[in-house]
Amino acid sequence: MTTYFVTRHAGAVEWAARQGVAIDRTVEHLDPAGVRPGDVVLGTLPVHLAAEVCGRGARYLHLVLELPPESRGLELTAEEMARCGARLVEYQVERIP
Repeated sequence: MTTYFVTRHAGAVEWAARQGVAIDRTVEHLDPAGVRPGDVVLGTLPVHLAAEVCGRGARYLHLVLELPPESRGLELTAEEMARCGARLVEYQVERIP
């Protein structure tokens, strides 16, 4: 089992470390083809990629932040993320044919 953290933000990596989140691989972009059953994927994936991750038998935990509009698109520190209520929430995403 591999735990992936999909992020390009240093503040998010530091935030996860402060939370004690065990991460095997931090990647800026995830190729879902490499995800295996039992893997765990953390991050803020587009819904179609989250569905593919779940469809491959992996768990998806979304990094949720309550960002005010003026903070969107900015590089946040671990402290700023904590102030915005950063948390990991597990979702089961499925494409409906």
